[in-house]
This record gives sequence, structure tokens and C-alpha cells, in this order.
Amino acid sequence: MEKKDLDWSNLGFGYVKTDKRYVSNFKNGAWDEGALTDDADIVLNECAGVFQYAQTVFEGLKAYTTEDGHIVTFRPDLNASRLADSARRLEMPVFPEERFVDAVQKVVEANAAYVPPYGSGATLYIRPYMMGTNPVIGVKPADEYQFRMFCTPVGPYFKGGAKPITIRVSDYDRAAPCGTGNIKAGLNYAMSLHAIVTAHADGFDENMYLDPKTRTKVEETGGANFIFVTKDNKLVTPKSDSILPSITRRSLVYVAEHYLGMKVEHREVYFDEVKDFAEAGLCGTAAVISPIGKIVDHGKEILIPSGMEEMGPVTKKLYDTLTGIQMGRIEAPEGWIKRIL
Repeated sequence: MEKKDLDWSNLGFGYVKTDKRYVSNFKNGAWDEGALTDDADIVLNECAGVFQYAQTVFEGLKAYTTEDGHIVTFRPDLNASRLADSARRLEMPVFPEERFVDAVQKVVEANAAYVPPYGSGATLYIRPYMMGTNPVIGVKPADEYQFRMFCTPVGPYFKGGAKPITIRVSDYDRAAPCGTGNIKAGLNYAMSLHAIVTAHADGFDENMYLDPKTRTKVEETGGANFIFVTKDNKLVTPKSDSILPSITRRSLVYVAEHYLGMKVEHREVYFDEVKDFAEAGLCGTAAVISPIGKIVDHGKEILIPSGMEEMGPVTKKLYDTLTGIQMGRIEAPEGWIKRIL
């Protein structure tokens, strides 16, 4: 198979139209068979539920070229399960999890020429999503839905790669108490857009959101979970009902325990504790891990001991081990890697 003529090593984290995408429609209480299509455009009624009441959920996962030349995806079953949880919360019909995984297979196979080569630093990002499609003017769930999945080759999420970033404590809340923070709904990300635009304008890479109830505990950023490393090399991850259950974070916890022999604490993390951690980072599908060098709390700087020059040593071991598993350099736990080609 001949790859597309792209500058793989200089791709940004942006949209590149690929050849095929998957579409399935829900009508009269059932999903149709679904199919691949060339058409990247969507035509909907002006009153569609997705436009009126933001009834949409989505996922994000990647396909990789491994060291031995195979194309694989990483734990797509967990994305299928999380999309199902998100759909239930927004009163949307669940797209069957086995069909989700099959759609991943079909989309990556059909766009294999866009999967970046091993060693390029780029990956194929896969975006599944669902939306309410029929006209809805009263405040209620839609009756008809569309599930779609497309893919696009991407470079690193942060242009600086693994260089430590500077974040700020946000005055905004990412999610409401007892709200939708623990699902992957478009509305959560809309809430974060003003905060991230103003953060960038003020010279910061990201926001740290505190818990919406007391504003004393660390939650997450607009698109990633936090991880912390203590001075005695424990991995600490914040626990909250309004944090998205990151697949990358859950995978890093397993890697820490079973590959690196670390102790792990998944618990509430108070902001007052942050100054005492040795290392800190953001983790998610897009960036895997982005190390944090500095946190600014309304002018007061918290300098993470691992510094602003490079990823801390424990964070680097976690990053290298997880990416090694994804790229086929390290043996994966059973069921983590789905081979496409």
C-alpha cells in the first residue's frame, strides 16, 4: 500500500480530509446497517436537535504504525464503552459497542494510506461522534440520530512536543456540580473555549480547573486529566465525579503499577498539595503526556521541581512505556492493542 504524499514530520494537530468515513442513522427506534461514504458534508434541518440543544457526544482515539509495520489501534473497546455512557446521559440511543469497534476497523482500513509511518511522530486521529438530527423545538431529546466516524493524520497536540508547559488556575468552572463533566459531551468543551482563548492570550498553554463545588481540589484541564508524581515516586491522579474517565490516564495507572512497580493513589487532590509534588503533567489521547513546568495562581507561581527544560524522570518512564506499548516496542497487556492491518 502506497502512503499519501504528506510531510508527516511537520503535521500540525488539524483536520486533513481523508477518503472515507462511516455513517449510521437511528430512525424509528433502530440503527441502520451503516456504511462507508466519500461524502464529508452533512446536511441537516435548521431545527435539528444538535443545533438547538447541543445534543451531541464524541470520542477520540488513534491508529498507529508499529515498529514491525502493522497498523493498530489502542483500546477502542473503552472508547466504545465511554461513548455509550455519554449517550445514556444525554438521552441518546447507544450505538452498539461491537459495531463501534467494527467501524474503527473499517475506517482505518479504508484510510490506511493516511496512517503516518513509524518514527514520524505523527498518528491517525479517529473522531467518532453522535448527534440529534431531526427537528426539535421543544426542550426534549431528539427522535433521530446520526453516528459518524472520520479520521485525520495529525502531528503532536502541543507544538513544543514534550517540552514542559505553563498553565494557570482558571476562574471559570469546566462543569457544574452533579453535571456532565464525567462524559464526553460537546457542551463541556464549548464551556472551556473562552477560558482557553483567554489563557493563550495571556501567555499560558492551558487551564487548571478546580472542583466546581468548593474550588479547593484539582479537577482537569479543558481536554486532559492531570497526573502528579510525589517526591517518593508515587503516581497520584485526581478523583472526582466531574472528571472525564480518561483512557490514557487509566492506562498510565496500569503501566505505573504493573510495568514500573510504582504505588498509585487515585484520590481527591487538594490544590494546596500541588506545590509539594515532584512532577506534574496532563494526559490524554491527543498529547499522551504533556509535562507541566509551572502553574500560575493569580500571579503566584508554583514551580514544579522537574523544571521547564524537560519531562521529569518518572513522567518520562511512564510516557516511554505507554508509547512503547502503543508502537509495538513493548509487549502490551492482553486486549489493549487491536490490529487493523
